[in-house]
Amino acid sequence: MTTRIPHLRWWIAALLFFSTVINYIDRQTLSVLAPVLTKELGITDVEYSNILTAFLAAYTVMYVGSGFLVDRWGARIALSIFIIWWSLANMSHAFAVGVWSLGALRLLLGMGESGNFMAAFRVVSEWYPAKERALVHGLIQGGAAIGAIITPLVITWINARYGWQPAFVITGSLGLVWVTLWLLLYHAPDKHPRITEAERAIVLAEPKQSAEASDVSWRQLARYPQMWGLMASRFLSDPVWWFYLFWLPKYLVEQRGFTMIEMGMLAWIPYLAADLGALFGGWMSGRFIARGNPVLSSRLSVMMPCALIMPVSLAIHHAPSRTMTIALICIVTFAHMAWKTNQNTLTNDLFPKHLIGATSGLLAFGTGLGGTLFTWMTGHVVHWFGYGSIFILMGLLHPVSYLITRKFVRQPIMA
Repeated sequence: MTTRIPHLRWWIAALLFFSTVINYIDRQTLSVLAPVLTKELGITDVEYSNILTAFLAAYTVMYVGSGFLVDRWGARIALSIFIIWWSLANMSHAFAVGVWSLGALRLLLGMGESGNFMAAFRVVSEWYPAKERALVHGLIQGGAAIGAIITPLVITWINARYGWQPAFVITGSLGLVWVTLWLLLYHAPDKHPRITEAERAIVLAEPKQSAEASDVSWRQLARYPQMWGLMASRFLSDPVWWFYLFWLPKYLVEQRGFTMIEMGMLAWIPYLAADLGALFGGWMSGRFIARGNPVLSSRLSVMMPCALIMPVSLAIHHAPSRTMTIALICIVTFAHMAWKTNQNTLTNDLFPKHLIGATSGLLAFGTGLGGTLFTWMTGHVVHWFGYGSIFILMGLLHPVSYLITRKFVRQPIMA
């Protein structure tokens, strides 16, 4: 007789959390090792930016492709293939010998990694009633934050003890362990042999999403100025996170005099600040709404001070001490994530439910192009003008993004 597992959907939520932790560990391993790896392989700042661009280009394109594959294969098989793919790609980084091989492996990693989130969205829609979905999405985003926080500590320790090649092999192998647990535990709720009948009733009682969603075209969405406003806003502000995710460890070692061990012990702090900013931003706008303020003005009331704080970035490169450098970076990452939490929530505030899926896919694809462009540009700016120019640019993007948001995002779409 098959043993039933009480509260099975929360075990599945835990697996989604850990898949996202692994996802961020794998993508950030190169960033932490960049000071060592680029020196050993003779990779310039421009070449490093090209390597990062290969990842982001593949990651962005596969936002569309992976969504199609999830619908075709189902979440169980699709997510298994995605994580096996990116785990093997990450492990293969250990065999990189130069710019071209590392760039090709980075592209393969990007092809698999965005699938984690597309599959997770499908699992959430299948397994959780509406009142639980926000919590599960929060767990998934929490996995990204935890992955970003622990990676510098773990990777610098592995590098110090074993070298950079084993760091890729060890982190990549985590995904293969995860897949084994996923295949043992996950099935669709209507066919799962281990779900209790009481939980199956809870999960399947949720009405299916309207068929209208599948009929929505990008041409229809393009009619709305809110869509263009959000896309332009995210196109400008999202690259700031990618900069701090991919370039921060390299900057701290090469420009601020940190050793690899010191960087590993301290580089996690800005990512923790980002996590706290995300929680604070969501809480603060919720407080404004609870006091009777309109939803959109509540989001913008949080986003405006965050945008005004971001020019603090201009002072980072000229900070008089390493402590001040970390403190200023923490202020910036905190403000960015408080901003981003409200910016992302605007999608749900502005668009009716049957447009959310198509809208999210289009926004992810469009803003991914911004991340790709700015990441490619960063290497050239650093090479010709230095990091000071990049910090100036990163400090000005949010104020411009806020003005665009105020111009185009004025009222929800009625449909």
